[in-house]
Amino acid sequence: MTAADGGTWSIGELAGRAGVTVKTVRYYSDQGLLPEAGRSGGGHRRYGPGALVRLREIRSLRALGLGVAEVARALEDDGRLAEAVAGELRGVARQRAALAWREASLRLLAECEGTERAELLPLLGAVALPPDMDAVVRFWRRSLPVRLPAPLVARVLDHVVPVPPDDPSPGQVRAFARLGALVSDPRPGRPPGPPLRGERYRPAVLYQGLGEAYDLAGAEVLAGRPPGGRGVLDCFAGAYAVALGERDSPAFRRRLVDVLAREETGVMARYWKLVVPLLPPDRPALGLLHHDLTEALTG
Repeated sequence: MTAADGGTWSIGELAGRAGVTVKTVRYYSDQGLLPEAGRSGGGHRRYGPGALVRLREIRSLRALGLGVAEVARALEDDGRLAEAVAGELRGVARQRAALAWREASLRLLAECEGTERAELLPLLGAVALPPDMDAVVRFWRRSLPVRLPAPLVARVLDHVVPVPPDDPSPGQVRAFARLGALVSDPRPGRPPGPPLRGERYRPAVLYQGLGEAYDLAGAEVLAGRPPGGRGVLDCFAGAYAVALGERDSPAFRRRLVDVLAREETGVMARYWKLVVPLLPPDRPALGLLHHDLTEALTG
């Protein structure tokens, strides 16, 4: 590579070597992205070989989707370049997920017909691609006791709010659409808080204890066993007893069964029916574990 006029090029010569327009070179120069080797006697810009290398780097980054400001930061040092590339990769992943959700939504509409298509069409129109879980989170925050510590609330939400898959099936799109409609329905029928009362009732203790019981029950399910073993049931009933300041006993469990029967509302039953197919195989649904433990308690 050689350069005329003392080892430098004019703006037109640089543009020609890079395969871009003079306007493009001038723009990047004005943005401070291209190093100038000096000025000619007439005051015109001159560029050295380094400018050609830099111009090719700029074009590559721009072709990969980085904005001018991002390119400027990325060219400052390798650390900023790696950060910009990582950010762009996250953006590409979001775009791919949105495209996958769009394709699955279209496949769903192609597969269904008549009444179901008429039902799903407005529901799909209300779902972001990919869907966000903000409405589901609000649904649960309304359902949980107000006195729960924030870390415990976060743990509960991690277990009850499904994560949209990056590559959904049409059936999963259907479930998410109906789930969004369920949690956003303004009509009566919201899931009530636990029907537990009393001055000694400590909701944080209850939810911590239930978390332990669900962990034990989930391990049983993953091992291919029913979740209602004696140790699991003792943990489950004990969580309620300790939270209410009572002693776990056969009489307490009979009263507890009546309380839990009132907890299982139609809204929550529909919620878990929709959520089950959205969970990975190694993540048992807490709603089903709770139902199975309640059933086992009656025996």
